[in-house]
Amino acid sequence: MDDATRDNGNRQRKVIHVDMDAFYASVEQRDNPDLRGKPVAVGGSEARGVVAAASYEARKFGVHSAMPSVTAKRKCPDLIFVRPRFDVYKAVSQQIREIFAEYTPMIEPLSLDEAYLDVTDNLKGMEIATEIAQEIRAKIKAATGLNASAGISYNKFLAKMASDLNKPNGQAVITPKNGPAFVEGLTVKKFHGVGPATAQKMHRLGIETGADLKARSLDFLIEHFGKSGPYFYGIARGLDDRQVKPDRVRKSVGAEDTFMVDIHSFDPAREGIQPLIEKVWTYCDANEISAKTVTLKVKYANFTQITRSKTTAMPFGSLADLEEAVNLLLHAVFPVNRGIRLLGVTLSSLERRAAKHEPPQLLLFT
Repeated sequence: MDDATRDNGNRQRKVIHVDMDAFYASVEQRDNPDLRGKPVAVGGSEARGVVAAASYEARKFGVHSAMPSVTAKRKCPDLIFVRPRFDVYKAVSQQIREIFAEYTPMIEPLSLDEAYLDVTDNLKGMEIATEIAQEIRAKIKAATGLNASAGISYNKFLAKMASDLNKPNGQAVITPKNGPAFVEGLTVKKFHGVGPATAQKMHRLGIETGADLKARSLDFLIEHFGKSGPYFYGIARGLDDRQVKPDRVRKSVGAEDTFMVDIHSFDPAREGIQPLIEKVWTYCDANEISAKTVTLKVKYANFTQITRSKTTAMPFGSLADLEEAVNLLLHAVFPVNRGIRLLGVTLSSLERRAAKHEPPQLLLFT
């Protein structure tokens, strides 16, 4: 009996989270032997470029996705920049998806390189989810030459957390027996679904660990975190009833950044928001999604915030069009009476481009 799928004799869900290791960079190293063993960043090397993905060799220097390219180069002078080839990444992703489909139709892609699988009732009739994950990872390696990591648990949140435990090229199980204790011992900033801004807010409220989060009442969490309150209340107890949803449709794509030093003038704000613009545009471009609405989020030093939006009759046709729209929204914010601590860009009114007839694949920078 698989410990990850049983709890007090009751049938539990079996959820696997598969996450390719440094996917874009690994594809580039696979296809170009000269890049193997070297620090590689997928993205633009120009002054306003941004890192889309980094190899493990680059990560040792502190290089990570969504980092401005100039910062990455400063951290790792020998960093090799490679332009992204999303057509290749999509083709490899489709190979991986076909392997998933041998085991279950319940596949929820999060990105080109990661997905949830519900294998409670699987096509192979296999009882042990850890063995399914091992088979899938071996087949991915044989078919693509790439390594994958996996997490196995009884819900999506813990499966996602487990997939990070033995990276790269490993897997881990979080069972119903040890799930709650595992969560209690984690710092909240490591929780999937808790971003830097939310982690800072929790810190101000005295919530540092899963145990601290568990100690707060549902009413308290709703008061301070709104509709996310019930989710935080559940995961603090190792509970997550979200289902694995095939072909999930995303309603919006957003990115935001909290700055180390408050911004008081337009030029630094424009520089700070550029990586965010490129991040959301790259997501849409890679996944053949278009957007008609862009929203600018501005949070000031006193934690008050405003949003400004622009909706166009036709979807944004290029990165330059999106940059122009965001610049107009941002310019209208200045002059400011107080410093800006956070900026964010969100695209909504999303539509799938009609040119392709394949399941949506969501690109996250990991």
